[in-house]
Amino acid sequence: MDKEKRDAILRWWKEKGIQNGDDLRKAMKGRDTLLAFHTNRLDFPEVTLELTEDIFYRGTVKGYTGEARTLFVIQDAKYAWNYFVNAFDQMRPLDESLVKDLHHELTVGTYDEEMYLHGEWPGEYKIGDYVTGRYEVGAPPEDVPDEIRELLDELNDVPGDQILTVAAYFHVKFENIHGFADGNGRVGRLLMNYFLVNQDHPVIIIHEGDRKQYMEALEAWDRVQDLKPMKEFLEEQMIKTWEEER
Repeated sequence: MDKEKRDAILRWWKEKGIQNGDDLRKAMKGRDTLLAFHTNRLDFPEVTLELTEDIFYRGTVKGYTGEARTLFVIQDAKYAWNYFVNAFDQMRPLDESLVKDLHHELTVGTYDEEMYLHGEWPGEYKIGDYVTGRYEVGAPPEDVPDEIRELLDELNDVPGDQILTVAAYFHVKFENIHGFADGNGRVGRLLMNYFLVNQDHPVIIIHEGDRKQYMEALEAWDRVQDLKPMKEFLEEQMIKTWEEER
């Protein structure tokens, strides 16, 4: 890890003095589309940067012949980012209400018919026993509300030198809980970034080309509760996100 690069990016971000939604949009400088592209691409390989830019900037696509769900996924990412910025502008806390609201924005229209038939809905915790990953992790449905609330309570009073450690912990734990029928990865990455910007920390794009390392970091927690791989991975991704910009 290049500590000098990391510290320079952190100083550069703080010097921007981001106080509201407009400040955040300016600081992102179009990286909202890259954030959406990479987070979607981790789960949907058919998503392209061109499609993402068309929907984010022009609100339409031409000559598209793929699945409609792909377009909904990208459009939802746009709506969720706008919701994210507005929530930051309104100084909304990262609480259970925000978790559910962002999940709804990210997944509305993308649940399949089978999920709806089983009573699963965007913005609501799972009622089926969905699990994920190599180790099939996931809290039982009846435990999800308490586990999410407990996790959110742990985000209070974070020391300045522990922000990235806590962000890494939040993300691996949130994914381990796997509280929704679908969309856990996308909403978990967005919520982690909401925590970061509220701590005056740069947004981190998890790049789809680094998916293998990302999954290994998640699995290190699932397997032996080892947080170090995720923290180091996030530090690398932060530098990758912002090194050319500062």
